[in-house]
Amino acid sequence: MSNYRDIAWQGLWKNNPGLVQLLGLCPLLAVTATLTNAIGLGLATLVVLVGSNILVSLVRDYVPKEIRIPVFVMIIAALVTCVQLLINAYAYGLYLSLGIFLPLIVTNCVIIGRAEAFASRNTVSKAAFDGLMMGLGFTLVLMMLGACREILGQGTLFDGANLLLGEWAADLTIHFWQVDTNFLLAMLPPGAFIAMGFLIAAKNIIDDKIAAHRPTPEPEQAVTRVRITKVS
Repeated sequence: MSNYRDIAWQGLWKNNPGLVQLLGLCPLLAVTATLTNAIGLGLATLVVLVGSNILVSLVRDYVPKEIRIPVFVMIIAALVTCVQLLINAYAYGLYLSLGIFLPLIVTNCVIIGRAEAFASRNTVSKAAFDGLMMGLGFTLVLMMLGACREILGQGTLFDGANLLLGEWAADLTIHFWQVDTNFLLAMLPPGAFIAMGFLIAAKNIIDDKIAAHRPTPEPEQAVTRVRITKVS
């Protein structure tokens, strides 16, 4: 159980792919103008990450080391195609909103990295749990970034939720204030870089406070050795 707890801690906080590893920043910064887009891309990435980790762990003993990366990419590409078709069928508005960044999940370094570094060396259960925690950590960063940018940029939250959940979710939009024109700095990629910097800084501050409150180990006391001389 402690091993699984460590996997969860690594994925959600200590080795978070968005805040620590800084992987997958291209879609993370490009499509998080709204919280809805962030949730959609995060869930798609999570599904692909869990599925690829499971499949890679299943075939790890049958794939020669020389061709393991191409095989991993083929597995990820097949899963991304399935997810892309499902989103196209059941959430077409979100599919149009995410655009090219859906198929680009194939090249997401988070997925390829976990397949190579963890799934190819561990059991199916551990690989699936690692994919779930890494995917959740990545999705949470997307959601925080998307929420900050949407509130600052257009004064709303959950705008376009109907694209993800259906027409009934149109009433979920929260309006904080009315703006005549959107705050473009928050909506464009430069604003995403700035917001991402604040999130990373906040995590570092929290880590420093945790380390400061952690009890320091007591220094080991030196052992005085007594030399016995033989008297003849």
